[in-house]
Amino acid sequence: MGAPAPFLVYRDPTGRRRLVELGAATVKVTIGRRAGCEVNLPWDPEVSRVHAELVRLGPEWVLQDDGLSHNGTFVNGERVHGRRRLVAGDAITVGATVIELCGHDPTAARTRDAATAAAAVKLTPAQQRVLDALGRPLRSDPHTAPASNQAIAAELSLSVDTVKGTLSALYERFDLTALAQNEKRAALARLSGSRSA
Repeated sequence: MGAPAPFLVYRDPTGRRRLVELGAATVKVTIGRRAGCEVNLPWDPEVSRVHAELVRLGPEWVLQDDGLSHNGTFVNGERVHGRRRLVAGDAITVGATVIELCGHDPTAARTRDAATAAAAVKLTPAQQRVLDALGRPLRSDPHTAPASNQAIAAELSLSVDTVKGTLSALYERFDLTALAQNEKRAALARLSGSRSA
């Protein structure tokens, strides 16, 4: 028996986890609001009817957004222009939805650009504490939302305004300012995990 097939996992608005298996017979998976899409996200108004595609190229999966989407497609917080090769653990963000690629991947040990860049950024101790608090909910469940500003403020005994200012500085440090607000938070929270790993 070979390695188990990789799969995509994401949550619907009720919090229920949804899985899409990428079996040996699967060669293409579409993501979008249209009913015929394999990853169907009718509840997310920021997602285009046909937003992006995953295409099998040999043993690997490639994400394609060749201008299909209005709001862009992101992998680990970086916007995809054209094609991007995926590895297990990559987080695909479309609209307000995060889709994770899970499963066996013999190339997953290769250095990933986002994790390398995150580890190289120097932060003050205060910035690191806010970053850790933001990403803490994802450590127990990688498909949950990052901590809210209020939750971070309560945990660290800070004002909400201080948390907002620190997060703004972190978005700049990690070059995330061009993303939409929800995408910035999700990307920053994921980067917190790559720094502490």
